[in-house]
Amino acid sequence: MKQVIILLIIGLASLNVWGQDVAGDWNGSFNQLRLIFHIQKNESGYSATMDSPDQGAKGIPVTSVSFENSVLKILIATIGFEYEGVLGEDGNIVGTFKQAGQSFSLNLSKEPVAKKQPARPQEPAKPYPYHEEEVAFENRDDGVTLAGTLTLPQKDGVFPAVVLISGSGAQNRDEELMGHKPFLVIADYLTRNGIAVLRFDDRGTAASTGNFGTATSYDHSKDVEAGVQYLQTRKEIDKKKIGLIGHSEGGAIAPMVAARNSDIAFIVLLAGTGVRGDQILLQQQELIAEASGSSEEDRKQAQKINEGAFHLVLQSTDTEQLKTALADYLRQALKDIPDDAKAMYDDNFIKASIGRLTSPWMQYFIKYDPAPALEKVKCPVLAINGEKDLQVPAKVNLEAIRAALTKGGNKQVTTKAFAGLNHLFQECTTGLMAEYAIIEQTFSPVVLNEVLTWIKTQKFLM
Repeated sequence: MKQVIILLIIGLASLNVWGQDVAGDWNGSFNQLRLIFHIQKNESGYSATMDSPDQGAKGIPVTSVSFENSVLKILIATIGFEYEGVLGEDGNIVGTFKQAGQSFSLNLSKEPVAKKQPARPQEPAKPYPYHEEEVAFENRDDGVTLAGTLTLPQKDGVFPAVVLISGSGAQNRDEELMGHKPFLVIADYLTRNGIAVLRFDDRGTAASTGNFGTATSYDHSKDVEAGVQYLQTRKEIDKKKIGLIGHSEGGAIAPMVAARNSDIAFIVLLAGTGVRGDQILLQQQELIAEASGSSEEDRKQAQKINEGAFHLVLQSTDTEQLKTALADYLRQALKDIPDDAKAMYDDNFIKASIGRLTSPWMQYFIKYDPAPALEKVKCPVLAINGEKDLQVPAKVNLEAIRAALTKGGNKQVTTKAFAGLNHLFQECTTGLMAEYAIIEQTFSPVVLNEVLTWIKTQKFLM
């Protein structure tokens, strides 16, 4: 981070600024994403939380906040976010934030930032040239009602169909993130080309019932299976031609369902995982850190600490014991970090890390090996990744997916990596998540065509 040099000119105006209270709501934006800091004054100084409304994140705890001599400093240890800005005579704050080894400009104001509607040329506009219907179906085992949208090429007829399965995190039926709606674009494209599509809100999200916070990938797989059962009740759907298309975590869930349900005609894995969860996370952290400019020494240190934490999760059978073990381990592992980083990796960081690592979803994900399920999949499989995907690296995962399917005797396997595409299958420069929102493209047309052509090749669409 570049050194910020502040020349303080003493005068009536500057004295007036220094007397100003920084408490209140401060608004800014970065890469078309709005950030809001809610700062409160208390007896010991200040406390704060941060919202990122365009990412659906609210109330992110701020580790520390200080305001001295017109300089505001904010630290959010859980996401490695450091901000420093200067309150000016105009009542606004000019500053920068540092995250993942990079610095970015971020200016704050008391005035709300209007949500900027980014250009999304692939999003379809109504009226659509096909039938669209709001639907609901039940996962009776778990007492969950899933709400979604069914699109049909025409109101009448019999069509092949797919269920779209979203990635990690609470997703709505469009898999909306970073200002994009990938599942809306995919559903529109496939439906225009003769395939019915069911997409639905994750349990506990948008219009679906249930508790997302306690759900694992296995629980989500049962919701998907309920969606397949619902399609089988529809007269417009060819029951012998129902497939699954899963993105990211959804690419691990699709084989779970297909392995235990012979009614699944085919599966498409978009950036699906082929290796155990802890290995995915380690690869992801290494690639993102390297692309963000972190030093090799810092990356090795982070890798070592993470490996130790994941090992404890892998060995654990009791969540409360795991929390205690992680607390002891992290305090010991972090005691030798450089002094200039200690403020970030404090007790609040440790507490937040333990919360993430011991959540039901994370424990399941770290321990889950996709290979056994893939070995049981007998239907045709298309697995594709972007070569610039930093979240689910293409080469290692595609090789593992193919190896597991082949070991199980499946000879109907197609794998392919696309140059220049990131985890969302956008044409990109670095593959970093910071690019997602500023790229106008939602989903590569080349990949859309690849999926459709493959489905036609399997003779599911005549």
